Amino acid sequence: MNANVTTVWANCLSHIKRHVPPQSFKTWFEPIRPVRLAQNALTIQVPNKIYYEWLEDHYLDVMKDSLRKELGENARLEYQIPNGKPRRPATKTSSIHKDDDNLKLRDTGAIQNPFVIPGIKKMEVNPQLNPKYTFDTYIEGDCNQLARSAGLAVAKEPGTTHFNPLFIFGNVGLGKTHLAQAIGHEVLQRYPEKIVLYVSTSKFTNQVIESIKNNATTDLVNFYQTIDVLIIDDIQFLAKRKKTQEIFFNIFNQLHQHKKQLVLTSDRPPKDLQDIEERLISRFKWGLSADLGVPDFETRMAILESKMMREGIEVPENVIEFISFNIKENIRELEGVLVSLIAQSSLNKRNIDLALAKEVIQNFVSNIHKEITVDFIQNLVAEHFKIPVETLKSKTRKRQIVIARQLSMFLAKKMTRASLKKIGETFGGRDHSTVIHALRAVENMLDTDPAFKQTLEELSKKITLSMHSNDDI
Repeated sequence: MNANVTTVWANCLSHIKRHVPPQSFKTWFEPIRPVRLAQNALTIQVPNKIYYEWLEDHYLDVMKDSLRKELGENARLEYQIPNGKPRRPATKTSSIHKDDDNLKLRDTGAIQNPFVIPGIKKMEVNPQLNPKYTFDTYIEGDCNQLARSAGLAVAKEPGTTHFNPLFIFGNVGLGKTHLAQAIGHEVLQRYPEKIVLYVSTSKFTNQVIESIKNNATTDLVNFYQTIDVLIIDDIQFLAKRKKTQEIFFNIFNQLHQHKKQLVLTSDRPPKDLQDIEERLISRFKWGLSADLGVPDFETRMAILESKMMREGIEVPENVIEFISFNIKENIRELEGVLVSLIAQSSLNKRNIDLALAKEVIQNFVSNIHKEITVDFIQNLVAEHFKIPVETLKSKTRKRQIVIARQLSMFLAKKMTRASLKKIGETFGGRDHSTVIHALRAVENMLDTDPAFKQTLEELSKKITLSMHSNDDI
């Protein structure tokens, strides 16, 4: 690779990085490799076709601008997709063309399946999908961006991407079932002729038991081999069920071999599964393992607002903020509080307000903050800035970390009874003079930086919401 192509792509990345979120940049741009530069054509290698399509759908404008800055108005972009055959690498090309003053990325390759046999009518199978679990109702945030993007990519081209199986994992109540079933709905919408089936591991196990009783295990396997998109929920419950694992192993192999899509969910990643055969775990790792994290405050707010819109109900904003602040770990509980709140209001003829919200939330939250502490403020600020608490206490002098640390000290002095000495000690053993410097720095920035002032107001508001939890709860 010559230095010229490396430099051009590095400059493009510098431009792109300023215009996309850090997680998106890491996910979709860092895996790209520059290949060659010929005149005004830059060739880049992407891991698979899904990357190309995602870039085209979401980042075409920023890529267009970056390339034009480097190569001029007649810039062209070509992409290369490795197919695992080093001797004869498959290369596809797309070009940036000028058309009505808009640049478009056009796929010049085509993939056709020569094994389509017309005239065979497939059996009708109830997909067992919840009509509410669609992509339209699945709120995207930093906590689920990769998993949602991969799920949508799988739904667009089931069985033909590198995401097979797609293994979605995360703690209880974070939306694994919703996302998995959203994939099924999207597939049926795009490909009505395909057979999609959602089944829990427990139900699948019961089917295996019944088939053994009736000497019909072959029929069960044959049935599952007709499925085009198989969604298995809570795969961790295969643990210690050897016969069920054996039958599922055969089904998995057949479906994967025939390019049928598998979507699996679990409460833990494949490497942490217990009492499941290694040959199955190794197959779970063949595709993509995507985790669902805990949604941040803003995403929790968006989830509740989306549910309110779907249900056609109105809840005061301060109540939504209060619920979002106190229910952090479980989306199912988050929505459950809202449902209970509306039910209590309707049955008891009471207005929906903070007082009613406090009563309802007691049934869901066992540990409400009783006192604002320095530790609590550190955790809240760290969550807001999306950094580890340990980094907040560290010696690093990176600007964003310094600002977060100074804000934390300022809020700690303002909202707790801790002394300057105590505050300094909780920030990695600093002395009181460091805290004094932080207080002055924050006060100076409040006078000159409106964005900084808004950040402080947002953090103060979140802490105030937590204070509501202290009143008679």
